[in-house]
This record gives sequence, C-alpha cells and structure tokens, in this order.
Amino acid sequence: MVLKKDKKLIIFGTGEIGSLARFYFENDSPYQVVGFTADDEFIQNDTFEDLPLVKLSILRDRFPSSEYYMHVALSYRKLNKVRADKYVMAKNMKYKLASYVCSRTVTWPGLEMGDNCFILENQTIQPNVKIGNNVMIWSGNHIGHASQIGDHSYVGSHVVICGHVRIGKRCFLGVNSTIKDFTRIGHDVFVAMGAQVTRDIPDGAVVFAAKSEVHLADSKVAQYLKKAYFYLTN
Repeated sequence: MVLKKDKKLIIFGTGEIGSLARFYFENDSPYQVVGFTADDEFIQNDTFEDLPLVKLSILRDRFPSSEYYMHVALSYRKLNKVRADKYVMAKNMKYKLASYVCSRTVTWPGLEMGDNCFILENQTIQPNVKIGNNVMIWSGNHIGHASQIGDHSYVGSHVVICGHVRIGKRCFLGVNSTIKDFTRIGHDVFVAMGAQVTRDIPDGAVVFAAKSEVHLADSKVAQYLKKAYFYLTN
C-alpha cells in the first residue's frame, strides 16, 4: 500500500535516533521528512542524509511551525531529561509534534497516546492503555491492559509490563525487564536490564537485576547443574 504523504516533518536530532526516525516515518507513516535541525553549536554542515540541516535559531524562518510538524528524535540520555527539555522547547516554538506507531504493532481501539511518541514494531498493547507524551518504546514489548506510562519515559525491547501498572515520568525500563501487575513505579526510576519489579518503587530509585552466577566447567556445582538440567529437559 502506498501511503499518502500529506504532512511535512522536521526531525530534531542528527544522531542514530534521528536517522532511524527518518526511516520509519518515511516508510510507514503519512509524514514526509523534509529536513533536520539541531542546536546551533552542533551544526557544521548544511545537509544531513542529503536533506537540509537548519540551525535551530533560524528554523522557523525556513520551516514555519504553521506549516511543518516536528519530531524530537533523541535517546534516553540523562534519564530522558535531554529529550524532555527539547520536547518542551519545540512546544514553546509552537510546533505540532508528530508521533509514530509502527503498523506492525498490535493495538486496540481506545489507546490513549500523547505527542512525540516513537513506538516500534511487534508491540502487544492491550486495551485501555494510556501512553503519555514523548514516550519511546523499542521493539517487541508487552504492555498489559489498563497500564499507564508517564511522559518522557523509555521502554527497551522485550519488556513485560503486566496489567494495571502505573509508570511515572522520565523512567527507563531496560531490555527484558518485567513489571508485576498492579505495580506503581514513581518518577525518574531506572530499571536495569533483566530486572524483575514485584513491588511499588519510589521516585528516583534504581532497580538492578541479580547478577548471573558463573561456575567453571570442572567444578562440582557445574557438573551437578548440568545433570539436573538434563534430567528436567529430557
């Protein structure tokens, strides 16, 4: 299916995320990317990926906010604070901020989502989910029914968010982490890769996964575990 490109988009950001955002928007959305922008001090060329690269200070002269959308394509640097600050800046400049949800994702009617979200492929987003503004959700996650994700948060790949979870603002959920149903996570919380969250987490907390134990091949423990694994799987 050929998508009708009836909306013109400027991407803020010239790093890996900016390039990726261009790819998804151009291949799977009604937006046509027409240029990039960044803070003046980071611009050394007039183009990026063969498109105009315009200093932020003169952006509205070249691409007025009345005619162009913007997408802030930045990572979770400083626990999403940099992306949050640039989101506010773009809003103050009166740009409409475009969200992207991959067509290869499962959603249901009634999904509530803010602006400047970037949601990649193979999500299972169940009914009555609410996603705030400026939320980035990488590939292959499960977001359970009636859960909420706060503004400016980042969800890595293969995260399981069970039903009725409440996640605060500016949170980071690492790859393969799991959040138990009916759990409350505060603002500015860092959940590390592989962590299992089974209770409420206060603002500003850090949740680490248990370290994997390694036993050398010739140890008695390794020999015992190998035998036990063989017994359980055969």
